[in-house]
Amino acid sequence: MNLTLVTPSSATPVQVDASIEALIDRFARDQDVVESSRELYMRTLRLFMNWLQNKRYVLSQVDRSIIIQYKEEGLAKGLSGLTVGSYLTTVRKFYEWAEANKLYPNVARGVKSPKRKRHFRRQPLTAQQGKDLLTSTSPLSENAEQVVVTGQELLMILRDHAIANLLLRTGLRTIELIRANVGDITMKAGKRVLKIQGKGRDEKDDFVILTDKAYKPIATYLKQRISMTTHKARQRLDLLAPLFVSHSNNNRDGRLTTRTIRQMAKEQLRGIGIDSPEYTAHSFRHSTAVNILLNGGTIEEAQGVLRHASPATTQIYTYTVQEQMRLTRATEERLDDVF
Repeated sequence: MNLTLVTPSSATPVQVDASIEALIDRFARDQDVVESSRELYMRTLRLFMNWLQNKRYVLSQVDRSIIIQYKEEGLAKGLSGLTVGSYLTTVRKFYEWAEANKLYPNVARGVKSPKRKRHFRRQPLTAQQGKDLLTSTSPLSENAEQVVVTGQELLMILRDHAIANLLLRTGLRTIELIRANVGDITMKAGKRVLKIQGKGRDEKDDFVILTDKAYKPIATYLKQRISMTTHKARQRLDLLAPLFVSHSNNNRDGRLTTRTIRQMAKEQLRGIGIDSPEYTAHSFRHSTAVNILLNGGTIEEAQGVLRHASPATTQIYTYTVQEQMRLTRATEERLDDVF
């Protein structure tokens, strides 16, 4: 029986023996990570254990060649190098833990992840596309279509524009956006900032700077939101209230989800004629980085805004910048003047 590798987010749970499940649970509980990372480790480790079972490999007899086989089969089945690399990260962590607990030798030590491509899977917006998107979403634009809307519809328009504007100007991740509260906007050394809880962090120990252009749409949205609430509800718009909330009937005033942000971004992109799987909400973050670099910013400055732990991650954006410059200033066109 051959196993078809699936992504950890698959709706069909991966089945493993009870003793193996207990081992996975023990490993996961020992990991000093946030709960979402712990759950990801468990899902990806189940995939590996299930693969071993279907190959009739005994866990105690697994060696380095089997780990390499697991990697190669994943790539052969069409999984991206990034996905296979994430699976291997969990396998390496498991064997590191197993060796430390004197269970199994670390046979995964030194097994390399597949080489990553020198670009991201999501495409950034050009400066003009960013301007077009903000113009098309702004209810205050001179070119905005004059449509009669309800108060709730206006709130959603103001909110969605403020979100798109904030994402493009600060490079926030969607998870950082939905975690933000009203009270996270504060002053720091004379600058208005938004405190954020980054990916994999337990506290709001980082920030992005809110320029006037980044802040004004947020202020407009919050002012309208407060004006439309009852006196009792208005009191709940305190420092712990979500910065952006749902205005739908089934989740009124609830915190937004990453799915909602993704859907909103796709609709906004379609509004300016972009409808491709290469453009998503994460494209907004890529746009921030690329446009910083295109406008004279350094790798270090882009890394600081995006809060990358390693400059190597930010370095990948330089290839996108070089590609854009290559297309804009095509050297081959010089030959058209020659012959």
